[in-house]
Amino acid sequence: MSGFGYVVSAGGVRALEPHEAVAAHGDFIWIHLTSRDEEVQAWLRDHARLDRFTIDALTALETRPRCDQIGSAAILNLRGMTRATMQSSDPLASIRLHADGRRVYSVTRLPLDAIDAARKAIEGGSIEDAGDLIARLAEAITEQLDPEVADLGDSLDLCEQQLDAHQAFELRRNVNIARRTAIGYRRFLYPQRIALEKLAALEVGWLSDDDRLHIAAAADRAARMAEELESIRERAALIHETLTDLRAELIDQRSLLIAVVAMIFLPLTFITGLFGMNVDGIPYQHHAGSFWAITIFSLLIAAGVGGWFIRRHWFRN
Repeated sequence: MSGFGYVVSAGGVRALEPHEAVAAHGDFIWIHLTSRDEEVQAWLRDHARLDRFTIDALTALETRPRCDQIGSAAILNLRGMTRATMQSSDPLASIRLHADGRRVYSVTRLPLDAIDAARKAIEGGSIEDAGDLIARLAEAITEQLDPEVADLGDSLDLCEQQLDAHQAFELRRNVNIARRTAIGYRRFLYPQRIALEKLAALEVGWLSDDDRLHIAAAADRAARMAEELESIRERAALIHETLTDLRAELIDQRSLLIAVVAMIFLPLTFITGLFGMNVDGIPYQHHAGSFWAITIFSLLIAAGVGGWFIRRHWFRN
């Protein structure tokens, strides 16, 4: 298990180990733990003295964004960007928080990028209480997700500009990647918006009006990104259908060309097969110019059949 702790008091900000911070005194204490095993559960039970429900909420394996109030405390689950390799169906790492005004316990299983922004803010003196910390985390998560969502939209814009049946395989792969990523992000952004809105409306004294405004702004940005991701998903489906149609049209054109060539050679095959029979009685069998006569006749037939197809505009796209 790894982690860190910060103690904020009138004398400034002190960075301590989790076991030191839990026993320290100050105006505000933040303890963050990172682990993949049951050691965190034991630490939260034995050192933080949290109840079983809170410990289970902070260490659950599968979490969706949510917010629950327990007395004057709040349990909050959020999802944000991570440097770790994630599956396309689950692209965001989770952070679970328990805040009661004086103390905030946060737990992650993977490194969360927003944690670095919060640590810089608390070391810079701009975080003084639990409301400030949660508002900063919510802002950092949405700020880091915003350009990722914009990049997905830009990638689809590029695919739309390059729509070509001859590049269908590469474009379809890029569109599918954008679509899967958008679905994975939207899966968590919509409930995250609801969780942040619920947090901003909690009747707890440690959330100031300014904190509520910042959390509400993060919720609005999450809602906007969720709507943009839904639009990206729909656009990706339309681009995929367009590529399928273009590919089918290209195959139809090639099939038509093959059919026309076959129609041109069909009478030629009949003529050459008829005069190529190895039987007696074939006309002009011993005539000196019969070969060239049949050849010229076959070319004239081919030209006539090809000209008929051209006049009928069979080769027009």
